[in-house]
Amino acid sequence: MTHYNRRAVLAGGGAFLAAQLTGCAQTSMVHNAGRLRETRIGGMPITLTAQERPLTLPGASGSTPLWLYGEGLFPVYRLHLGESIDATLVNRLKEHTSVHWHGVRGPNAMDGVPYVTQMPVQPGESFAYRFTPPDPGTFFFHPHCNTVEQLGRGLVGILIVDDEAGGFDDDVVFVLKDWRVDDNGGFLPFITAEGAGRGGTFGTLRTVNGQAAPEVAVPANANIRVRLLNVDATRVSEIGVQGAEARVIAIDGNGFDGFVLDTWRFGPAMRLDLELRTPSEGGKVVLTDYFAQEPVTLATLVATGSAPPSRGTAAVLTPPRLAAADMAKAEMHELKLSASAKASEYPNLPPIVLPDGRKIDLLDSLCSTTRTLWAIDGTPWPQNGHQHLPPPLMTLARGTTVRLRLTNTTPHVHPMHVHGHTFKVLSASKLKRPEHWADTVLVLPEERVEIAFVADNPGNWMIHCHIIEHQDTGMMGWFRVV
Repeated sequence: MTHYNRRAVLAGGGAFLAAQLTGCAQTSMVHNAGRLRETRIGGMPITLTAQERPLTLPGASGSTPLWLYGEGLFPVYRLHLGESIDATLVNRLKEHTSVHWHGVRGPNAMDGVPYVTQMPVQPGESFAYRFTPPDPGTFFFHPHCNTVEQLGRGLVGILIVDDEAGGFDDDVVFVLKDWRVDDNGGFLPFITAEGAGRGGTFGTLRTVNGQAAPEVAVPANANIRVRLLNVDATRVSEIGVQGAEARVIAIDGNGFDGFVLDTWRFGPAMRLDLELRTPSEGGKVVLTDYFAQEPVTLATLVATGSAPPSRGTAAVLTPPRLAAADMAKAEMHELKLSASAKASEYPNLPPIVLPDGRKIDLLDSLCSTTRTLWAIDGTPWPQNGHQHLPPPLMTLARGTTVRLRLTNTTPHVHPMHVHGHTFKVLSASKLKRPEHWADTVLVLPEERVEIAFVADNPGNWMIHCHIIEHQDTGMMGWFRVV
């Protein structure tokens, strides 16, 4: 398979760009249905009711039995930095569930991992998540049990914590997700033996905000912010923009001075915030994935109306409030990402203690879907019921600076996500990128990536691959901060 990037396309004469932008002055009707419904909660209580809701996906002849938190796909909740989340999960599914607030450095009791930070929320039960996010940024939330199916059915929402940055005339949210559906809208298997053992099982329908290549109206000659979220269970993209120069201003919600975007390798669970200047009325800006045999149009911004009043200089985002790492005293650890050997037994392990004091030493069978295929540091996450949790990968004293080397010994990419902490990506042996703060990092095949963070959030925290079939077949572990 040939993988393009923006520079290669432009060097090749820009035929793809010409095809996309020809006739901008004769723009057809712009459909603003491409935008997601947003709610500013401002500390007000909300209810997330997880239940089945049939909706018709693009191109399907029948409805799809989606699992959603609300009436529509991907609800977007906004609050200002300093405001609290007061969200009650109500479970109307036929199996248990939970809510993990991906990328948010919240308290351990609110992290939403069944049997590690809380008991699972059974059918008919509810659970209250109440905390104050410490950082501004672009985040999302999803279940953390039977994730491959619950996320695959659409159980995901968006959380935006606004900073005080000015200078944006518009703020557009784009959620990238594939669907495993047939022509009639019925779901195909979410996990396959071939996909789980390789790079994951890809969806049959690519969407942005639940639509196929939507067009979204934005103000002309304006300074806008575009928030990209990859909530897919499998797909890695190579994100580029045609029709405007875009600057990357935040990665995984963490704002910084930014750099001009060429392309960015964009794995599951990662977020990318862009700043760009829109063209004159009728012009188009095309969001493109180059990690394909041919460039794929993901979404199109269509400039409309007259120029808004000038807002002066470009926005400056509030950086994350993170503890300064003491690299001279950093504690070095290495975790190897590998195919699993036979799952070892773990006799005489102490039970895990939940944040509310309850002790758990068994896993529930609903958290297992298939056999173990993957491991972290030689230890696969158990897949059978009535099995002890494995020992922690690391036990860290609170305040310790950790330098962590992730070594991929497999021929497949692994987007590795760390709960409860934001880390700095220091170096990588293959994929070159600037130092930046993140909570998810791609580790390419046979690659070594080094990250660092201060272990300042006490509790039991997960680290896992966010290709969900890899997570659900063993590539998950936990570490303890005491």
